[in-house]
Amino acid sequence: MIINDPVHGFIEIPKGLLTTLVKHPAFVRLSRIEQLGPTSYVYPGGRHTRFAHSIGTLHLITEALRILERKGCAITPEEAEAAKAAMLLHDLGHGPMSHSLEGNFVCGLSHEDMTLLLMQRLNRELDGRLSLAITIFRDEYPKHFLHELICSQLDMDRLDYLCRDSFFAGVREGNIGAERIIKMLNVKDDRLVVEQKGIYTIENYLMARRLMYWQVYLHKTALAAREALHTALCRAVELTERGYTLPASAVLSYFLHNRIDRHFIEAHPEALNNYLLLDDSDIISALKQWMSCDDKVLSLLAANYINRNLYKARELPAQPTPAELEPLRQAAAEQLGIAVEDVHYFVRPLKVSQMLYSTSEDHITILMKDGSVRDISDFSELLHSEMVDRRSERYYLLMQRGL
Repeated sequence: MIINDPVHGFIEIPKGLLTTLVKHPAFVRLSRIEQLGPTSYVYPGGRHTRFAHSIGTLHLITEALRILERKGCAITPEEAEAAKAAMLLHDLGHGPMSHSLEGNFVCGLSHEDMTLLLMQRLNRELDGRLSLAITIFRDEYPKHFLHELICSQLDMDRLDYLCRDSFFAGVREGNIGAERIIKMLNVKDDRLVVEQKGIYTIENYLMARRLMYWQVYLHKTALAAREALHTALCRAVELTERGYTLPASAVLSYFLHNRIDRHFIEAHPEALNNYLLLDDSDIISALKQWMSCDDKVLSLLAANYINRNLYKARELPAQPTPAELEPLRQAAAEQLGIAVEDVHYFVRPLKVSQMLYSTSEDHITILMKDGSVRDISDFSELLHSEMVDRRSERYYLLMQRGL
């Protein structure tokens, strides 16, 4: 199978396990989930999917494995196939609208947790052909560097989404030299390292990632769009718990009417089946119907999202106190004609943070010419002490427009 990808060009999917996975309905579902969720309200070109991103990561890990083998790293064909399968399926657990609604449908489980549950389900269906891939994904395989290609501060996931998101959003400053980074990779003491001559490329990668977070992922209007989506779903759940019957697809109704967590999934096998049927179309269809809902709060929240009448986001020097919010909420309740206990849907404080580089997590390690290894923060001119292990924080007040 050959896929023509706008970012990486022609990508060949080998016959066998990988082609089987790409054609599987569980993976095809990712073509109905947008990578950036509602961020396309800010960057209209950013309508690419988790499917395309996952195919891109498969291409990058294939190139990385080829480079590492050429440099003398022992990787068997079975290990290579398993690492590629784990990379291809790494986003399988994403719900509708990607990160925007994470936590709205399944309690206490991240999309990585859901990915693992779905991979295990697929493994049973495929008679154990994903067993090694799951072991690598869980970082339980002796060759740790294979897991690092899938999940680390320099994994193929990050390399692809930065290239892809900057390309489709039209934010050229976020573009990175993914091919050069891959060519600079090596393995030392079972750890993924970057050769010394790739230092400047890695610095550019870190700065591009920082820019993409503040300019795209954490753009204040993108945050307002995500919050509009999140609050509408929260209100729908609240009404359902009160006994309201809201129009929605069968699979969305299933998640509105049940509190689903790990224990629920273990006791109800159909939960994962329903999750695999849930995608962006269920959410948009429901919101369009909820615009005419009898509940004024839900109808307004749904209309806000569908018609892009998003919260007005005002940046603040610090997080507002309850005393500062109280008069705003009282005024909003009167102006909107809703109960004070419901006004939190329309006057919302929000705190966001982002870290350029963390040494407490996995490191980006540089392989020096003399064979020693050092963390990039030890000598990088850009990563000075004020930027390492320090979160940049911003505070916003989101308010219904017109208030």
